[in-house]
Amino acid sequence: MSRSSNTAPARMSGAPEDYSTLGIEPHAIKPWEDALRTDGSAGTYEWWYFDAHLDDGAKLVVVFFTKEFTDIDRPLAPAIRLELTLPDGTQEGGLVRLDPATFSASTDACDIRIGDNVFAGDLHAYTIRARVEGVSVDVTLTGQVPPWRPETGHVLFGEQGEQYFAWLPSVPQGRVEATYSVKGRTSTTTGIGYHDHNWGNTPMLKLMHHWYWARGAAGPYSVIASYITAEKAYGYTELPIFMLARDGQLIADDADKVTFEELGSYTDTETGKPVGNVTRYTYADGDERYVVTWTRHTDLTASKMTDEIKGPKKVAARLAGFDGAYLRFAGELRIERYRGEELVENHTDEALWELMYFGKARA
Repeated sequence: MSRSSNTAPARMSGAPEDYSTLGIEPHAIKPWEDALRTDGSAGTYEWWYFDAHLDDGAKLVVVFFTKEFTDIDRPLAPAIRLELTLPDGTQEGGLVRLDPATFSASTDACDIRIGDNVFAGDLHAYTIRARVEGVSVDVTLTGQVPPWRPETGHVLFGEQGEQYFAWLPSVPQGRVEATYSVKGRTSTTTGIGYHDHNWGNTPMLKLMHHWYWARGAAGPYSVIASYITAEKAYGYTELPIFMLARDGQLIADDADKVTFEELGSYTDTETGKPVGNVTRYTYADGDERYVVTWTRHTDLTASKMTDEIKGPKKVAARLAGFDGAYLRFAGELRIERYRGEELVENHTDEALWELMYFGKARA
Protein backbone atom coordinates (compact mmCIF):
# COMPACT_ATOMS: atom_id res chain seq x y z
CA MET A 1 0.00 0.00 0.00
CA SER A 2 1.38 3.45 -0.91
CA ARG A 3 1.35 6.23 1.68
CA SER A 4 0.84 9.96 1.28
CA SER A 5 3.74 12.38 1.65
CA ASN A 6 2.46 13.65 5.01
CA THR A 7 2.58 10.27 6.72
CA ALA A 8 5.54 8.47 8.29
CA PRO A 9 6.80 5.04 7.22
CA ALA A 10 6.11 1.70 8.91
CA ARG A 11 8.06 -1.41 7.97
CA MET A 12 9.14 -4.84 9.10
CA SER A 13 12.79 -4.57 10.09
CA GLY A 14 14.93 -7.01 8.13
CA ALA A 15 17.89 -5.26 6.50
CA PRO A 16 21.43 -6.46 7.37
CA GLU A 17 22.05 -3.30 9.39
CA ASP A 18 18.85 -3.96 11.37
CA TYR A 19 20.19 -7.32 12.56
CA SER A 20 23.53 -5.74 13.39
CA THR A 21 21.92 -2.95 15.41
CA LEU A 22 19.83 -5.41 17.41
CA GLY A 23 22.69 -7.87 17.93
CA ILE A 24 20.74 -10.82 16.52
CA GLU A 25 21.19 -13.22 13.61
CA PRO A 26 18.81 -14.31 10.84
CA HIS A 27 17.32 -17.74 11.57
CA ALA A 28 19.35 -18.17 14.79
CA ILE A 29 17.25 -17.31 17.84
CA LYS A 30 19.01 -17.33 21.21
CA PRO A 31 17.45 -17.90 24.66
CA TRP A 32 18.15 -14.30 25.76
CA GLU A 33 15.73 -13.07 23.06
CA ASP A 34 12.87 -14.55 25.13
CA ALA A 35 14.23 -13.02 28.35
CA LEU A 36 13.44 -9.57 29.75
CA ARG A 37 14.01 -7.08 26.89
CA THR A 38 12.91 -3.89 28.65
CA ASP A 39 13.56 -2.64 32.18
CA GLY A 40 9.88 -2.14 33.01
CA SER A 41 10.31 1.60 33.31
CA ALA A 42 7.94 4.27 32.01
CA GLY A 43 7.84 4.30 28.22
CA THR A 44 8.08 0.51 27.83
CA TYR A 45 5.79 -2.51 27.94
CA GLU A 46 6.39 -6.23 27.66
CA TRP A 47 4.45 -9.47 27.96
CA TRP A 48 4.86 -13.25 27.67
CA TYR A 49 1.83 -15.04 26.20
CA PHE A 50 0.69 -18.68 26.17
CA ASP A 51 -2.44 -20.32 24.83
CA ALA A 52 -3.58 -23.90 24.47
CA HIS A 53 -6.37 -25.92 22.95
CA LEU A 54 -6.77 -28.83 25.38
CA ASP A 55 -7.86 -32.35 24.54
CA ASP A 56 -10.74 -32.29 27.05
CA GLY A 57 -12.29 -29.36 25.15
CA ALA A 58 -11.01 -26.57 27.43
CA LYS A 59 -9.16 -23.52 26.13
CA LEU A 60 -6.51 -21.70 28.15
CA VAL A 61 -4.73 -18.34 27.88
CA VAL A 62 -2.04 -17.10 30.31
CA VAL A 63 -0.22 -13.76 29.96
CA PHE A 64 2.47 -12.25 32.23
CA PHE A 65 2.85 -8.45 31.86
CA THR A 66 5.46 -6.01 33.11
CA LYS A 67 2.47 -3.68 32.89
CA GLU A 68 -0.72 -3.48 30.88
CA PHE A 69 -0.02 -1.98 27.47
CA THR A 70 -2.56 0.78 28.16
CA ASP A 71 -0.30 1.95 31.05
CA ILE A 72 2.99 2.36 29.20
CA ASP A 73 3.85 5.64 31.02
CA ARG A 74 3.69 3.92 34.41
CA PRO A 75 6.67 2.36 36.14
CA LEU A 76 6.75 -1.41 36.60
CA ALA A 77 3.20 -2.62 37.40
CA PRO A 78 3.13 -6.40 36.89
CA ALA A 79 -0.09 -8.21 36.08
CA ILE A 80 -1.26 -11.67 35.04
CA ARG A 81 -4.22 -12.54 32.85
CA LEU A 82 -5.61 -16.06 33.01
CA GLU A 83 -8.58 -17.03 30.85
CA LEU A 84 -9.92 -20.58 31.07
CA THR A 85 -12.87 -21.66 28.94
CA LEU A 86 -14.16 -24.94 30.32
CA PRO A 87 -15.42 -27.75 28.06
CA ASP A 88 -19.02 -26.66 28.72
CA GLY A 89 -18.23 -23.09 27.59
CA THR A 90 -18.09 -21.57 31.08
CA GLN A 91 -15.41 -18.89 31.35
CA GLU A 92 -13.24 -18.50 34.43
CA GLY A 93 -10.30 -16.36 35.48
CA GLY A 94 -9.53 -12.71 34.85
CA LEU A 95 -6.78 -10.14 35.41
CA VAL A 96 -4.85 -9.62 38.62
CA ARG A 97 -2.41 -6.79 39.34
CA LEU A 98 0.45 -7.67 41.68
CA ASP A 99 3.03 -5.90 43.84
CA PRO A 100 6.08 -4.77 41.78
CA ALA A 101 8.30 -5.97 44.64
CA THR A 102 7.29 -9.54 43.79
CA PHE A 103 8.47 -9.27 40.14
CA SER A 104 11.77 -10.70 38.93
CA ALA A 105 13.03 -11.61 35.47
CA SER A 106 16.23 -12.92 33.96
CA THR A 107 17.95 -11.21 31.01
CA ASP A 108 19.60 -14.49 29.91
CA ALA A 109 16.52 -16.66 29.30
CA CYS A 110 12.78 -16.58 29.89
CA ASP A 111 12.40 -16.79 33.67
CA ILE A 112 9.61 -14.48 34.81
CA ARG A 113 8.33 -14.64 38.38
CA ILE A 114 5.53 -12.58 39.89
CA GLY A 115 4.93 -13.73 43.43
CA ASP A 116 4.36 -17.49 43.29
CA ASN A 117 3.57 -17.36 39.56
CA VAL A 118 6.18 -18.61 37.08
CA PHE A 119 6.68 -18.36 33.30
CA ALA A 120 10.05 -19.96 32.46
CA GLY A 121 11.70 -21.82 29.59
CA ASP A 122 14.55 -22.13 27.12
CA LEU A 123 12.90 -21.79 23.64
CA HIS A 124 11.92 -25.47 23.79
CA ALA A 125 10.57 -26.54 27.21
CA TYR A 126 8.51 -24.20 29.42
CA THR A 127 6.88 -24.28 32.82
CA ILE A 128 3.90 -21.98 33.42
CA ARG A 129 2.21 -21.74 36.82
CA ALA A 130 -0.38 -19.10 37.61
CA ARG A 131 -3.31 -18.40 39.91
CA VAL A 132 -5.98 -15.76 39.20
CA GLU A 133 -9.48 -15.32 40.67
CA GLY A 134 -9.74 -18.80 42.15
CA VAL A 135 -8.35 -20.50 39.03
CA SER A 136 -4.91 -22.12 39.10
CA VAL A 137 -2.97 -23.76 36.26
CA ASP A 138 0.24 -25.77 36.08
CA VAL A 139 1.45 -26.26 32.52
CA THR A 140 4.39 -27.86 30.72
CA LEU A 141 4.89 -26.77 27.11
CA THR A 142 7.35 -28.67 24.90
CA GLY A 143 8.13 -27.26 21.47
CA GLN A 144 7.30 -29.24 18.32
CA VAL A 145 8.22 -26.40 15.92
CA PRO A 146 11.46 -24.41 16.39
CA PRO A 147 11.32 -20.76 17.50
CA TRP A 148 10.79 -18.31 14.67
CA ARG A 149 10.55 -14.58 14.09
CA PRO A 150 9.43 -12.55 11.05
CA GLU A 151 12.83 -11.16 9.94
CA THR A 152 14.17 -9.34 13.05
CA GLY A 153 10.76 -9.50 14.71
CA HIS A 154 10.67 -5.69 15.02
CA VAL A 155 8.10 -3.52 13.25
CA LEU A 156 9.59 -0.02 12.97
CA PHE A 157 7.58 3.21 12.82
CA GLY A 158 8.79 6.73 12.02
CA GLU A 159 11.40 8.19 9.69
CA GLN A 160 14.26 6.76 11.76
CA GLY A 161 12.41 3.70 13.00
CA GLU A 162 12.60 5.19 16.47
CA GLN A 163 9.29 3.63 17.58
CA TYR A 164 8.90 -0.11 17.53
CA PHE A 165 6.75 -3.13 18.30
CA ALA A 166 8.64 -6.43 18.72
CA TRP A 167 7.35 -9.99 18.52
CA LEU A 168 9.00 -13.38 19.00
CA PRO A 169 7.00 -16.61 18.54
CA SER A 170 9.22 -18.65 20.86
CA VAL A 171 7.13 -21.84 20.55
CA PRO A 172 5.03 -21.71 17.34
CA GLN A 173 3.55 -25.06 18.33
CA GLY A 174 4.14 -27.35 21.28
CA ARG A 175 2.78 -30.29 23.21
CA VAL A 176 0.99 -29.32 26.43
CA GLU A 177 0.50 -31.16 29.69
CA ALA A 178 -1.85 -29.14 31.90
CA THR A 179 -3.50 -29.35 35.28
CA TYR A 180 -6.12 -26.74 36.06
CA SER A 181 -8.22 -26.20 39.16
CA VAL A 182 -11.44 -24.21 39.45
CA LYS A 183 -13.19 -23.80 42.80
CA GLY A 184 -11.57 -26.93 44.19
CA ARG A 185 -12.20 -29.13 41.15
CA THR A 186 -9.02 -30.30 39.40
CA SER A 187 -8.56 -31.66 35.87
CA THR A 188 -5.43 -32.97 34.15
CA THR A 189 -5.21 -33.17 30.37
CA THR A 190 -2.98 -32.70 27.36
CA GLY A 191 -3.21 -30.53 24.26
CA ILE A 192 -1.48 -28.28 21.76
CA GLY A 193 -0.09 -24.89 22.78
CA TYR A 194 1.75 -21.78 21.66
CA HIS A 195 3.97 -19.15 23.30
CA ASP A 196 5.14 -15.76 22.10
CA HIS A 197 6.77 -12.66 23.58
CA ASN A 198 6.02 -8.99 22.81
CA TRP A 199 7.62 -5.70 23.82
CA GLY A 200 7.83 -2.10 22.66
CA ASN A 201 8.51 1.54 23.46
CA THR A 202 5.36 3.32 22.22
CA PRO A 203 1.67 2.83 23.02
CA MET A 204 0.33 0.43 20.42
CA LEU A 205 -2.79 2.53 19.92
CA LYS A 206 -0.53 5.28 18.51
CA LEU A 207 1.09 2.91 16.03
CA MET A 208 -1.52 0.36 14.98
CA HIS A 209 -5.10 0.77 13.87
CA HIS A 210 -5.94 -2.92 14.24
CA TRP A 211 -4.58 -6.40 13.69
CA TYR A 212 -5.69 -9.94 13.16
CA TRP A 213 -3.52 -12.61 14.73
CA ALA A 214 -4.02 -16.35 14.43
CA ARG A 215 -2.24 -19.61 14.92
CA GLY A 216 -3.17 -23.25 14.62
CA ALA A 217 -2.35 -26.75 13.44
CA ALA A 218 -4.08 -29.06 10.99
CA GLY A 219 -2.75 -32.33 9.65
CA PRO A 220 1.05 -32.13 9.37
CA TYR A 221 0.96 -28.33 9.22
CA SER A 222 1.45 -25.56 11.81
CA VAL A 223 0.72 -21.94 10.97
CA ILE A 224 1.06 -18.46 12.45
CA ALA A 225 -0.50 -15.56 10.59
CA SER A 226 -1.09 -11.90 11.33
CA TYR A 227 -2.25 -8.89 9.37
CA ILE A 228 -1.36 -5.53 10.92
CA THR A 229 -2.85 -2.24 9.71
CA ALA A 230 -0.85 0.75 10.92
CA GLU A 231 -2.50 3.92 12.23
CA LYS A 232 -3.47 6.84 10.01
CA ALA A 233 -0.22 8.68 10.83
CA TYR A 234 1.59 5.81 9.10
CA GLY A 235 -0.67 5.75 6.06
CA TYR A 236 -2.66 2.71 7.19
CA THR A 237 0.30 0.65 5.96
CA GLU A 238 -0.57 -3.05 5.82
CA LEU A 239 1.96 -5.53 7.18
CA PRO A 240 1.32 -9.24 6.56
CA ILE A 241 3.11 -11.86 8.67
CA PHE A 242 3.01 -15.55 7.84
CA MET A 243 4.76 -18.75 8.89
CA LEU A 244 3.91 -22.26 7.73
CA ALA A 245 5.68 -25.40 8.94
CA ARG A 246 5.23 -29.01 7.90
CA ASP A 247 6.23 -31.85 10.21
CA GLY A 248 8.01 -29.34 12.44
CA GLN A 249 10.08 -27.78 9.63
CA LEU A 250 9.62 -24.26 8.24
CA ILE A 251 8.44 -24.27 4.62
CA ALA A 252 7.05 -20.75 4.04
CA ASP A 253 7.55 -17.31 5.63
CA ASP A 254 8.08 -14.75 2.83
CA ALA A 255 5.54 -11.98 3.54
CA ASP A 256 5.84 -10.71 -0.06
CA LYS A 257 4.12 -13.91 -1.24
CA VAL A 258 1.06 -13.48 1.00
CA THR A 259 -2.34 -12.00 0.17
CA PHE A 260 -5.03 -11.48 2.81
CA GLU A 261 -8.84 -11.56 2.55
CA GLU A 262 -11.46 -10.59 5.12
CA LEU A 263 -14.81 -12.12 4.18
CA GLY A 264 -18.37 -12.07 5.53
CA SER A 265 -17.83 -8.86 7.50
CA TYR A 266 -20.29 -7.92 10.23
CA THR A 267 -20.42 -5.37 13.06
CA ASP A 268 -19.87 -6.85 16.51
CA THR A 269 -22.75 -5.69 18.73
CA GLU A 270 -20.69 -5.54 21.93
CA THR A 271 -17.76 -3.47 20.63
CA GLY A 272 -19.15 -1.83 17.49
CA LYS A 273 -16.12 -3.01 15.48
CA PRO A 274 -16.21 -4.52 12.00
CA VAL A 275 -15.15 -8.17 12.04
CA GLY A 276 -14.41 -10.66 9.30
CA ASN A 277 -16.35 -13.86 9.85
CA VAL A 278 -13.73 -15.53 7.64
CA THR A 279 -10.08 -14.52 7.33
CA ARG A 280 -7.92 -16.07 4.63
CA TYR A 281 -4.20 -15.99 3.85
CA THR A 282 -2.97 -17.23 0.47
CA TYR A 283 0.72 -18.02 0.04
CA ALA A 284 1.71 -18.33 -3.61
CA ASP A 285 5.16 -19.72 -4.46
CA GLY A 286 5.55 -20.54 -8.13
CA ASP A 287 3.16 -23.32 -9.12
CA GLU A 288 2.45 -24.16 -5.46
CA ARG A 289 -0.17 -22.34 -3.41
CA TYR A 290 -1.27 -22.66 0.21
CA VAL A 291 -4.68 -21.32 1.24
CA VAL A 292 -5.12 -20.97 5.01
CA THR A 293 -8.63 -20.05 6.22
CA TRP A 294 -10.02 -19.32 9.67
CA THR A 295 -13.84 -19.53 9.95
CA ARG A 296 -15.43 -18.14 13.12
CA HIS A 297 -17.85 -20.35 15.04
CA THR A 298 -18.01 -18.70 18.50
CA ASP A 299 -16.77 -15.62 20.33
CA LEU A 300 -14.68 -16.33 23.41
CA THR A 301 -14.13 -12.64 24.22
CA ALA A 302 -15.59 -9.38 22.93
CA SER A 303 -14.63 -6.53 25.24
CA LYS A 304 -14.07 -2.80 25.19
CA MET A 305 -10.61 -1.83 26.42
CA THR A 306 -12.02 1.00 28.50
CA ASP A 307 -13.70 -1.64 30.68
CA GLU A 308 -10.22 -2.72 31.84
CA ILE A 309 -8.89 0.79 32.53
CA LYS A 310 -9.26 1.99 36.10
CA GLY A 311 -9.46 5.39 37.81
CA PRO A 312 -8.85 8.77 36.14
CA LYS A 313 -7.39 7.15 33.02
CA LYS A 314 -10.76 5.54 32.31
CA VAL A 315 -12.46 8.95 32.36
CA ALA A 316 -9.69 10.47 30.23
CA ALA A 317 -9.91 7.65 27.70
CA ARG A 318 -13.66 8.08 27.33
CA LEU A 319 -13.36 11.86 27.03
CA ALA A 320 -10.72 11.38 24.33
CA GLY A 321 -13.12 9.11 22.45
CA PHE A 322 -10.93 6.01 22.78
CA ASP A 323 -13.00 2.94 22.02
CA GLY A 324 -10.45 0.18 21.52
CA ALA A 325 -11.67 -3.41 21.55
CA TYR A 326 -10.36 -6.93 21.87
CA LEU A 327 -12.07 -9.95 20.34
CA ARG A 328 -11.05 -13.61 20.57
CA PHE A 329 -12.64 -16.30 18.43
CA ALA A 330 -12.83 -20.08 18.21
CA GLY A 331 -13.63 -21.93 15.04
CA GLU A 332 -12.24 -23.92 12.15
CA LEU A 333 -8.78 -23.72 10.61
CA ARG A 334 -8.51 -25.12 7.08
CA ILE A 335 -5.16 -25.56 5.30
CA GLU A 336 -5.27 -26.36 1.60
CA ARG A 337 -2.32 -26.99 -0.73
CA TYR A 338 -2.73 -26.54 -4.47
CA ARG A 339 -0.43 -27.48 -7.34
CA GLY A 340 -1.61 -25.26 -10.12
CA GLU A 341 -5.40 -25.52 -9.91
CA GLU A 342 -5.35 -29.03 -8.42
CA LEU A 343 -6.14 -29.40 -4.72
CA VAL A 344 -3.58 -31.92 -3.43
CA GLU A 345 -4.04 -31.57 0.35
CA ASN A 346 -6.89 -30.45 2.60
CA HIS A 347 -6.74 -30.49 6.42
CA THR A 348 -9.02 -28.99 9.09
CA ASP A 349 -8.92 -28.60 12.86
CA GLU A 350 -10.10 -26.30 15.65
CA ALA A 351 -8.26 -23.04 16.26
CA LEU A 352 -8.15 -19.78 18.25
CA TRP A 353 -7.49 -16.29 16.86
CA GLU A 354 -7.96 -12.64 17.77
CA LEU A 355 -8.73 -9.16 16.53
CA MET A 356 -7.15 -6.26 18.40
CA TYR A 357 -8.77 -2.97 17.43
CA PHE A 358 -7.24 0.31 18.65
CA GLY A 359 -8.54 2.77 16.10
CA LYS A 360 -11.92 4.10 15.06
CA ALA A 361 -13.79 1.87 12.64
CA ARG A 362 -13.05 3.10 9.11
CA ALA A 363 -15.78 3.62 6.56
